[in-house]
Amino acid sequence: MIKKILYGLLGLFVILLVAFFLFLYQADIPVEDLKEKYAYETSEFIDFNGLNVHFRSEGSGPSILLLHGTGSSLHTWEPWIEILRDSFQVITMDLPGFGLTGPHPEGIYTTPSYNETISSLMDYLGIHKFSIGGNSLGGYISWNYALDNPNKIESMILVDPAGFPTPPVALFKLISNPILGPLLSKVSVRSIVEKNLKEVYTNDDLVSEELIDRYYSMSLRAGNRQALRDRVNRREESRVARLSEIRCPTLIQWGSDDLWIPVDHAQKYCDAIEDCQIEIYEAGHVPMEELPILTGKDALGFLSQSLLGDDNE
Repeated sequence: MIKKILYGLLGLFVILLVAFFLFLYQADIPVEDLKEKYAYETSEFIDFNGLNVHFRSEGSGPSILLLHGTGSSLHTWEPWIEILRDSFQVITMDLPGFGLTGPHPEGIYTTPSYNETISSLMDYLGIHKFSIGGNSLGGYISWNYALDNPNKIESMILVDPAGFPTPPVALFKLISNPILGPLLSKVSVRSIVEKNLKEVYTNDDLVSEELIDRYYSMSLRAGNRQALRDRVNRREESRVARLSEIRCPTLIQWGSDDLWIPVDHAQKYCDAIEDCQIEIYEAGHVPMEELPILTGKDALGFLSQSLLGDDNE
């Protein structure tokens, strides 16, 4: 009798689990549908070894490549482009596994793989020396690229970059869970996207329906959910001990209320990098989105001084 009850409860649990999964299941969105809504008139796509990279190049002058963070896309830099384009060539791209670029054909999301994609894009554009910048994951990729390609990088901007050890955020814990992780590559909940955006923003009023829709839609790009799981589950040896090898002028920008990476990490970077300065803002993990004009003008001033030799306020 007890066995029958246990089997019955187990069967009920499985039925409820399947029903819950079917309720939350969201089909992938074809990339062509997303292009119609989110590609810019100036968007370009170029194939590198089976990877169709989405990028933009705006303005003229010394070049800077800007890289977005986890779950984001090149759209995160749009306000900065408007500020920088009169003095600089601003290149933005959707990193492999995100945005309209989508998953790497072999599921590779390592530092050497990112470096290869960046070098391929810049070679395609005929740019051999440039500045680099990024937020969160994009910041991590930026300083690692500067380590491996010191002769190419003229200056660097790191916005709340990843690198020093931190406890994983709740979303990454779920994604890396061996049971729930595979399910999350098939289901998506818009309210979770909204919750995460309100974690990385300090001012919740700035988290608009349009912003939530874009982040949510990009996460449903065919292959992006599995790519996120593959990237979160990868393990690499930390290279923060080598930050002192970086010689290019570096600007660290950080949100004082960052809930994902503590603001005291800003000083850790500047303690390690010799030519470094820090700007702290009343913002969260994505100050370039939350305070785009203030952070963009500070970026303009830094680049103007380090690359053009003048103060452009």
